[in-house]
Amino acid sequence: MRKMLLAALSRVLQGPAAAARPGAVSEVSRVVVASRNYADFASEATFDIKKCDLHRLEEGPPVTAVLTREEGLHYYKTMQTIRRMELKSDQLYKQKIIRGFCHLYDGQEACCVGLEAAIKPTDHLITAYRAHGYVYTRGTSVREILAELTGRKGGCAKGKGGSMHMYAQNFYGGNGIVGAQVPLGAGIALACKYFGKDEICLTLYGDGAANQGQIFETYNMAALWKLPCIFICENNRYGMGTSVERAAASTDYYKRGDYIPGIRVDGMDILCVREATKFAAEHCRSGKGPILMELQTYRYHGHSMSDPGISYRTREEIQEVRSKSDPITLLKDRMLNNSLSSVEELKEIDVEVRKEIEEAAQFATTDPEPPLEELCHHIYKNEPPFEVRGPSQWIKYKSVG
Repeated sequence: MRKMLLAALSRVLQGPAAAARPGAVSEVSRVVVASRNYADFASEATFDIKKCDLHRLEEGPPVTAVLTREEGLHYYKTMQTIRRMELKSDQLYKQKIIRGFCHLYDGQEACCVGLEAAIKPTDHLITAYRAHGYVYTRGTSVREILAELTGRKGGCAKGKGGSMHMYAQNFYGGNGIVGAQVPLGAGIALACKYFGKDEICLTLYGDGAANQGQIFETYNMAALWKLPCIFICENNRYGMGTSVERAAASTDYYKRGDYIPGIRVDGMDILCVREATKFAAEHCRSGKGPILMELQTYRYHGHSMSDPGISYRTREEIQEVRSKSDPITLLKDRMLNNSLSSVEELKEIDVEVRKEIEEAAQFATTDPEPPLEELCHHIYKNEPPFEVRGPSQWIKYKSVG
């Protein structure tokens, strides 16, 4: 009966030719259902979020957060895109299409999406080598990211950077040396202050890098100069295969700055991350100097693709986090339970995301590799071409900026 009514409506709305066109009824069905459901959706909802632990702060981020329907749909699609992109990367790696180092981000999506939701496009971000999510949230397409992973010319670094060395506007990588990006992040923050810009730098590192001496040296300099820098420790509980309890005498990473204020945040809740980052960004922009954030999160994959991830933790532990704390499921449940979306609408987003990932993977596996003569291009920017010696003195390459 419903199909008959929809068919009749289709003929009324589009004329006699519509009935003969394939798919017309289903299209009208989607329009009718969407228009009916849209009226039923709430425009926004308010949620209680976990209180942050504080260090050297009298007040912290709010314990409630407002989520609009538009924001929720955007966050959901972005996190699903990152999740599916990483799962496709896993597949391509196991097929030996992606080679070399590859550190996947699935499980930690609330961190990169929540951080980006709280800052401006003109703000700056630098991280370590688990960077795929940040490359995407900073504006690089899935197509360019997957092509970079497969070493193709259409990759965001022309196929020369691979998993650990991708860059975008106001995004400085992707850095392979453990902890070495932290002093660089302070340098970016110094530039923001020096040029008088209302900009900040988010400087990320993992719990495995948190014991590096250069990080504490950077804390000291940033505090002395009151640099607009948010130091962010993504604590996913394991540095390679070593748990934080075995690696650190103190696992209160948000207190590690000592004289720098700190907050510990539920990194599996995108709203917690967003509100904490807004708080930290305002702290830096107001001239109070640096602040430290610890995001308590979890990675589903091993440290890298060479690590199965179950020799130092159990499958049951991973499954428990998936079932109780998954960031995408948490957002989805909030939206459905508060009439911000419907199961059907979110399923449509899932289908759209899968299609985008498959098309990007097709490009990443068919795009040509960069030619050998371009091996030494882009060493410097805006410099005259010059010769670079190859593996022997008789082999020369030309570098073009």
